[in-house]
Amino acid sequence: MNLSILGSTGSIGTQTLDIVRGFPEKFKVVGLTTNRQINLLKKQIVEFEPEAVAVMNEAKAAELKKENLSCKVYSGLDGLIKIASLEKAETVVSAVVGEIGIKPTLAAIEHQKTIALANKETLVAAGEKVMKLAKEKNVEIRPVDSEHSAIWQCLRSGKRSEIKKVCLTASGGPFWDKAKWPLEKLKNVAKKDVLNHPNWDMGAKITVDSATMMNKGLEFIEAMHLFDLSSEEIEIVVHPQSLVHSAVEFVDGSIIAQVSKPDMRHAILYALTYPERQANDFAPLNLFNQTLEFVKPDLERYPCLKLALECAKKGGEFPAKLNRLNEEAVAKFLNDEITFLEISEYIQNKLVF
Repeated sequence: MNLSILGSTGSIGTQTLDIVRGFPEKFKVVGLTTNRQINLLKKQIVEFEPEAVAVMNEAKAAELKKENLSCKVYSGLDGLIKIASLEKAETVVSAVVGEIGIKPTLAAIEHQKTIALANKETLVAAGEKVMKLAKEKNVEIRPVDSEHSAIWQCLRSGKRSEIKKVCLTASGGPFWDKAKWPLEKLKNVAKKDVLNHPNWDMGAKITVDSATMMNKGLEFIEAMHLFDLSSEEIEIVVHPQSLVHSAVEFVDGSIIAQVSKPDMRHAILYALTYPERQANDFAPLNLFNQTLEFVKPDLERYPCLKLALECAKKGGEFPAKLNRLNEEAVAKFLNDEITFLEISEYIQNKLVF
């Protein structure tokens, strides 16, 4: 299978390449992209020999073009679209962060590529358009987020008409423990604590989103589009251990859950090899001595999640507006312009219902 990987230097991108490295007989990389990490991209070019790459940052792209490389180098959004549309690419892994992923994903669908989707903002901001086009072009959109992959796998156990409820699990981020992290303490929480996720190793933006639980709100909206669900058919469950990646309750009372270690490679590999399951050497989950906790999310503790759920119910322009405001707020937090608790305040002040 020939792959184009959008966002190859990020967390999902590098883990996808780890899978390619482990199964060279199954996967060939034909395209790679990065925002500005050209040093890592150069190493990936040497190892995987793609036919073309793209760098979103124009200055970094110009710098890379001066190198004596074996592949074509494109730049900007047009470059991302080019890599998403490469003739030889069969599957496009969309792993860029933010709304920048929308146009390349649409381009890949137009060219009838299978989509392995890790960019939730694509469906949050343009879900109806993306899913409609995928249906028209008979293109599969395979979820890479661990929770949506879990739901996708669980849904193989029943028909759409048999679904009673989808249980979307959430780790709760680093601050789910109220005893350890009372709200008063969060007023002056350090950036390093926000970025210290207990279970997952992710990029800065998504780690902040996990701490505010905005990430789960965006995933809630994504699930509505991916699986054609109403907001009433999805329930968020805080599960701090991140072992149950999500579950589906059917009308007969059965709950089917997908359980594995918190390793994104499981979901990535499943998306790449569906409908088959590929044996691998990932460390298996030992079920002995495991403690599983499930609690309702506290919406007062997670105001970003509350805002996301309100936007999900209202629909229309609100999910896209929410996503843009969240991107702005997280960027301000990472640049030390606002505090952690001010992220939700920033969004709420500009999000007029």
